[in-house]
Amino acid sequence: MSRFLSEKLTPAHQLDGFHCGSETLDRWLTDYAAAAQSRRIAQTFVWHTADGGVLAYFTLAAHLVDRADLPRRPSLGSPTAVPAVMLARLALDAGLQGKGLGGELLWDALTRAHAASAVTAARVVVVDAFSLQAAGFYQHHGFGPIPHNPSRLVQKMTDIAAALDGKQA
Repeated sequence: MSRFLSEKLTPAHQLDGFHCGSETLDRWLTDYAAAAQSRRIAQTFVWHTADGGVLAYFTLAAHLVDRADLPRRPSLGSPTAVPAVMLARLALDAGLQGKGLGGELLWDALTRAHAASAVTAARVVVVDAFSLQAAGFYQHHGFGPIPHNPSRLVQKMTDIAAALDGKQA
């Protein structure tokens, strides 16, 4: 169980103090996350302090994966596309890095993705890793690379469900 609970990003959250070491991830949170949320393009969830300062965040969005891109092609569904949840962003403030909290944040995101798949079907969670370090992190947590695009990784929703069942037992 995480020490932190995520909640949907609101205007009450203080974003300016968040710095994860990646300008791209920092700017997504401060400049784009709220707009994407208001346009229903993506939903951002944050860990925060009592005064609303953001400590970590992740962003989820609906997605379709080309069936031919998957390592093993699912036997059901569209012949061309598989419904997915895109883990579009995942970032910890620099002050929390190196403490094993990245796995907890990912677990939080996968828990929400799994819950979403019960309402709106999704077969996989997909993530684009923008560095070898990020790809290694996701592989350590059960994601597998797409054969012709090793920076795009997927994890089957059934594997996430099994991990959730094991953690709750």
